[in-house]
Amino acid sequence: MLSSFLIALREGVEAALVVGIVLVYLNRTGRATLVRWVWGGVLAAVVSSLAVAIALERWKVSEDGFEGLMLLVAAVFVVTMIVWMNRVARHLKKEIEQRVENYAGKGNFSAGLGLATFVFLMVVREGAELALILRAVELSSEGLAVWIGTSLGLCVAIAVGWFFFQGTLKISLGKFFSATSTILILVAVQLGLTGVHELSEAMWLPSSRVEMAYIGPIVRNEVFFFTVILGAAALLALREWLAARSRSTDGVSDAAERRRLEWERRKQRRWAFASAFTCTAVILILAAEFAYTRVTATTEARSIQADGSVVRIPLSEVSDSNLHIYSVDASGTSVRFLVIRKPNGSWGTALDACLICGTAGYRQDGSNVVCRNCASAIYIPTIGEAGGCNPVGVPYRAENGALVIDVPALAEARSRVSH
Repeated sequence: MLSSFLIALREGVEAALVVGIVLVYLNRTGRATLVRWVWGGVLAAVVSSLAVAIALERWKVSEDGFEGLMLLVAAVFVVTMIVWMNRVARHLKKEIEQRVENYAGKGNFSAGLGLATFVFLMVVREGAELALILRAVELSSEGLAVWIGTSLGLCVAIAVGWFFFQGTLKISLGKFFSATSTILILVAVQLGLTGVHELSEAMWLPSSRVEMAYIGPIVRNEVFFFTVILGAAALLALREWLAARSRSTDGVSDAAERRRLEWERRKQRRWAFASAFTCTAVILILAAEFAYTRVTATTEARSIQADGSVVRIPLSEVSDSNLHIYSVDASGTSVRFLVIRKPNGSWGTALDACLICGTAGYRQDGSNVVCRNCASAIYIPTIGEAGGCNPVGVPYRAENGALVIDVPALAEARSRVSH
């Protein structure tokens, strides 16, 4: 449950924060008529997520390739969002003075459609991935825990976006634009780099171990991006909390008006503090997860002896859904291979190596197996299938309570790994 909570939190918090930024911007600039387009994009993304996951699974479309394209398109939309927001901000004073009450017409429709598309892409790319993870889990005690953890993670992510919206609703536009532009630029950089990484991992772009080794650490340490993004949001909310605290109502002579202003100030301070607190809490959670995974990342290979031309592994030894790594001597060469039980009850058997990153190996991270070189998250049900950074599959058979793997098959698979 903890793993699914962290996955849902990590996947959802960025989209929730960006949606919060858009909503604050629309409310502060008097463009509340466009808010319905934002919620329309969110609703369409939620409905589409499961459909996208089913389509990817049914038509065998590369999930990594699809996600890579979505990430790059989303990065383009984030950049256009920054340009649009700042362009409108330059003319905001004039528009307010003219009290433009109706933005109907082509301009309003185009802006609304762009907002809806932008929000749709930000949400659906995360929703489809979560849907794929959840579809792989059977309705069992373990499956129920995954659903509970995912729901809690999404609730916290939504809370981050909502608290940010409420906590920064009254902030001055100058401060708002300076902080949120930084946040959105970081989001665009992260989306772009991760998109290139996913397309390379799916082999839709030419890739090599050297290239993946450069991009991989950046993607692998994506917690850095989240920390900076959430840190900027927390500082913005904290600054508003301190500013609201220092505001004085002594100059207001009317007692009723003074009470109303004091009540609004207290409410704004509460929302600002809640926003800063939730952002800081998420930073601490992600930092703790980052530190924990680095400490527990090492998986030692267990050396086993071949029984003639085969290796035999008791089923009871690999029935716990954990990643098991073994090494065996094949014609004088030590070959590392992995075994993991899939959610459907079958086993994934493959080399502890892939055709792109070579023998860098893998580690387990919740419901994924992660490449140590490029940080590609390998969807456990696909282990053994060809493509991208998936470990090179080797066939197995079940006999007399044991997994049986031919040593010549391991040697042949290892010969295809060039480094």
